[in-house]
Amino acid sequence: MTKDTWQIGGRVLHSRLFLGTGLFPNPYVQQEAIKASGAEVLTFAIRRVNLDAAGDDSILQHIEPESFHFLPNTSGASTAEEAVRIARLARASGLSDWIKVEISGNERTLLPDPIETLRATEQLVKEGFTVLPYTTDDPILCKRLEEAGAAAVMPGGAPIGTGLGILNPYHIGLIVEEASVPIIVDAGLGSVADVAQAMELGCSGVLMNTPVAKARDPIGMARAMRLGIESGRLSYLSGRIAKKKYATASSGYDDFKLN
Repeated sequence: MTKDTWQIGGRVLHSRLFLGTGLFPNPYVQQEAIKASGAEVLTFAIRRVNLDAAGDDSILQHIEPESFHFLPNTSGASTAEEAVRIARLARASGLSDWIKVEISGNERTLLPDPIETLRATEQLVKEGFTVLPYTTDDPILCKRLEEAGAAAVMPGGAPIGTGLGILNPYHIGLIVEEASVPIIVDAGLGSVADVAQAMELGCSGVLMNTPVAKARDPIGMARAMRLGIESGRLSYLSGRIAKKKYATASSGYDDFKLN
């Protein structure tokens, strides 16, 4: 497992957990949870960062930039134009040329707008960004985003912050099967069972914030998520048995039948 690496935009990654930096009770817990998670990529909403002094911003000042790769997101955008403008500001401030496109189409569900997400992805790819769009679990749309040049595609397991887990594992499985880029389940996860399931479906990684930051013990939960991802990934690589309709005796039941 130590050699089970993967890549996004030419960057080699060892951890398969992308962690959000918001919602933690205090900076100490945030730092310790990040350490326990083993995450190499940290994500945050650009609108929550002071772009005039990003390095001194309260969200980032407790994090050593050289130890992580930042994935700013366009949370709060409602159109492709807004998302592109936010991404440009983030890159100009020196934060990152990676961008998570996040465009909400509904204020209540916060589900992503598929049309605007595709439009923003196409434009940002043209401008040289490493684009990771957050989208719905629609296999056709995910393929279109890949074809538009997304470096990875991030379908939601369930609406953001709900903790409902992967509501449609069949679709996530189809998305992985058709993809030629990493698939990262983003949003709606709540437990170690959820992240293990994502890995067993063949996903390359998961992105989360709320399940760790709002846990009773965020540091312990960060470690649990890390171990769950490692376990699920190993299970996927090892190959589960096929599902069958009827029982098969492991002890050779037929050999013990009475004549």
